[in-house]
Parts: sequence; C-alpha cells; structure tokens
Amino acid sequence: MDQGDAAPPVFSASAEVDGGHVRVVVTGEVDMATADTMVQTVLREPAERVTLDLRAVTFFDSAAIHAVVRLAQQFPATLAVLPSRQVRRVLDISGLGDQAWLRSA
Repeated sequence: MDQGDAAPPVFSASAEVDGGHVRVVVTGEVDMATADTMVQTVLREPAERVTLDLRAVTFFDSAAIHAVVRLAQQFPATLAVLPSRQVRRVLDISGLGDQAWLRSA
C-alpha cells in the first residue's frame, strides 16, 4: 500500500446557499452514523428548493435511504437528488428508482 496516497474522506457534507436554493454536496459513506448529519446539513438553512448531490457517495445504506425519504417528505416538490452509481443501484433495488426527486447524475 502506498502511504503517499491520501484516502478520500469517509464522509463530508457541505451546503451552498443561493437565495432559496440549498445545494448539499455529500462525499464518502452515508450510513447510520452519518445520515442524520446529511439531513441536518440540508435543514441548517431555510430553503424553498434543495439539491442533494450524492455523486461522490461511495456507500449508501438503509439509514441513508430513510434520510432521503424524510427529505423528500419535507420538500415534496422541490427536492432533487443527484445519485452516484452506487446510490442509484441501492435506490433501484429498494424500489425507489422511479421517484420524481431522483435525477440523472
């Protein structure tokens, strides 16, 4: 193993606010330990529209699915989720692959 290569972060979530639009970029693993942090990052700023950018997510479990469903309920017509390949696969398997909030990455 090459010690000079830095491993990607296990998890991070950062928000960018543009008027009433909040874009949250999530990287790494979203699981039981981090899913609530993702939700809280979305809810930190008042928003009319939310984009949840999950294109850099490498792991997505049932706690993460539950967190996204909670956000979809809170922002019923204004949530857009941009999935990574892994996230898309998990959502497809769980039966959520046809949700209106799920966009093409």
